[in-house]
Amino acid sequence: MAHMGCDLVIYVKRPMEKIPMTRRGFTALDEELKQLKSVERPAVIRAISEAREHGDLSENAEYHAAREKQSFIEGRVKELEALISLAEVIDVAKLTGAIKFGATVVLVDEESNEEKTYQIVGESEADIERNLLNIRSPLARALIGKEEGDSVEVKTPGGTRGYEILSIRYI
Repeated sequence: MAHMGCDLVIYVKRPMEKIPMTRRGFTALDEELKQLKSVERPAVIRAISEAREHGDLSENAEYHAAREKQSFIEGRVKELEALISLAEVIDVAKLTGAIKFGATVVLVDEESNEEKTYQIVGESEADIERNLLNIRSPLARALIGKEEGDSVEVKTPGGTRGYEILSIRYI
């Protein structure tokens, strides 16, 4: 009689990586979560209930729209809860020195002489329109560890750009 072999596979669960976040970014996510749970979720449940009262659900556009919105809300709630549970809130005001997470940096484009100000933030709070630069972006990665007066070159889709660091603040 042949012996059947058995492979033992052990999965090691690594702790989830913390997500660096400013206090402002954490507060914004927390407020969005509270809004979704206390206002948006109850409103969509009411809308679904009202749409059900209108009869045949197969052709009820209000019902289908409300269910789709409910699905979006529930997905966003889960996403926000995960982000908040992994958040590592960094007190930026206590930082000093070379550029790191949370730094507000004033740069001058060496070609156009245009000044730009960015704060280096976590991925979940990045918003280039508000000058909140994702720490994983090419520009932020080039700036990390640099000091006032340093120059950096950054490869962008439009070519290589040079910037001089005018100031670094932690606010």
